[in-house]
Amino acid sequence: MDTLSYKTPYVNKETVEKGWVVIDANGAVLGRLASQVAMIIRGKNKPSFSPHVDCGDNVIIINAEKVRLTGKKMTDKVYIRHTGYPGGQRFATPREVLSKHPHRVIEHAVKGMLPKNRLGSKLFNNLYVYAGTEHPHAAQQPKEVKL
Repeated sequence: MDTLSYKTPYVNKETVEKGWVVIDANGAVLGRLASQVAMIIRGKNKPSFSPHVDCGDNVIIINAEKVRLTGKKMTDKVYIRHTGYPGGQRFATPREVLSKHPHRVIEHAVKGMLPKNRLGSKLFNNLYVYAGTEHPHAAQQPKEVKL
């Protein structure tokens, strides 16, 4: 006798339904934006969420240079990277990074909110960040999302 009246449906990479989403970062706070984007990329906003599958949407972020940081983070926060050579530790503030490579600030924030495993690396490839208002993904017919 089958006592369970329901089965938990898991999706796999063949049955997953992926879409495209456009998010405007104009005036958005960096951390709040990044957490919402990470949730969409992971697929946690869908009823068919499976933790072991890439079931999220592809996210396009425009106006990356107009993102906001609250408090004194624009000057006091420090991004640390290493060149791989002895004494190669380099430091940069968000103000410096935004002036040269505006997309890296959002990418760094979102990547930190994704899983630290092979799935997280695959999920990060579903993020596309652009400094201006134009993006080359019009053929995918992305939906505009207000956060």
